[in-house]
Amino acid sequence: MVLHVSRRVFDKAVAASAVGLLAGSWTYAEESREVPWLAEIQQPPAAKLPDDAPKLVPLLIDAAGQPITTREAWQPKRDALKTEWSRLLGSLGLDGSQTPKLTVIREDRVDEVVRQLVRYEIEPGIFTEAYLLRPAQLSKPAPGVVVFHSTVNHSILQPAGLGPDPEKAFGLQLAKRGFVTISPRNFLWPDNHHIAASEETSRFHRRHPRASGMAKMLFDSIVAVNLLVAQPNVDAQRIGAVGHSLGAKEVLYLAAFDERVQVTVSSEGGIGTKFSNWDAAWYLGAQIRDAAFAREHHELLGMMAPRAFLLIGGESADGDRGWPFIDAAIPVYRLFTNSPRIGQFNHRTGHAVTPECERRMLQWFEAYL
Repeated sequence: MVLHVSRRVFDKAVAASAVGLLAGSWTYAEESREVPWLAEIQQPPAAKLPDDAPKLVPLLIDAAGQPITTREAWQPKRDALKTEWSRLLGSLGLDGSQTPKLTVIREDRVDEVVRQLVRYEIEPGIFTEAYLLRPAQLSKPAPGVVVFHSTVNHSILQPAGLGPDPEKAFGLQLAKRGFVTISPRNFLWPDNHHIAASEETSRFHRRHPRASGMAKMLFDSIVAVNLLVAQPNVDAQRIGAVGHSLGAKEVLYLAAFDERVQVTVSSEGGIGTKFSNWDAAWYLGAQIRDAAFAREHHELLGMMAPRAFLLIGGESADGDRGWPFIDAAIPVYRLFTNSPRIGQFNHRTGHAVTPECERRMLQWFEAYL
């Protein structure tokens, strides 16, 4: 099996815990309460969008140019999009269904949360680390969330609540509220304390010359989900993902390709391929600057439907110009439900995580996971 982000790999990777898209992956969420601001985040942010807001190709058009009006008719289009994005990401040639053995390096407690630093083999002979957090007292299996760090030297210390930016300690904040969280280290960090993007990307491409950096991030993210659902105190049917900046990019691809992820929050990652540095060698690379490149990320949002997705922007990487992506995906969500759980909140304060952002992120998970 190879990581070509293809049906063979990902169907096997998620088969044990994913509920079928057309059958009931959204049934649990339909029984949940709604966030009180759902209608608000599904409205255009302004009478006139910014001049650089993209005009996106509608999703509900089939290969013959005919309108798609049913879930069943959407499935072949979704499959085709998945295949095309898989081709663009490239192949690692690794088994994406692995669940590595965890070694606990260190453990402590904070605010009734057990916090463990764990080590595991992410590729043959290559080890990485993550923080695994859980409530000290659990009476039944809890929902689990993969929490990605942003571009800071202190990497996984950030989501675990050990960094200088407590507003981004999503892993700790969720664990305090009854969730089990795992925060894996991105491959651009050789250790937990400094980034070496160019050097680590070069090493990766020597090992996997046919794969993009984003393919590596996706592979590592799927392994993190494997580890999370393998925990005896985690409800494998209630898995989420959240990330800010770099981490927001990772959750976008993870939620699109791994149907186990039911609820997602993406904060200031740059939803459009031209909104931030998606052309960097450690993401999608120079291919997206080619005039013939025809893909955009509203296709990934369509692939997520009907699973809950919240886009948070601050008019830095994301903002009003990102509205067309949400607007393009809502009709796909409406094939499944009259109450689509997708929207955009713009706090308009730049590349930050405000108290209001944190509050809404926590509400989103508590309502839908």
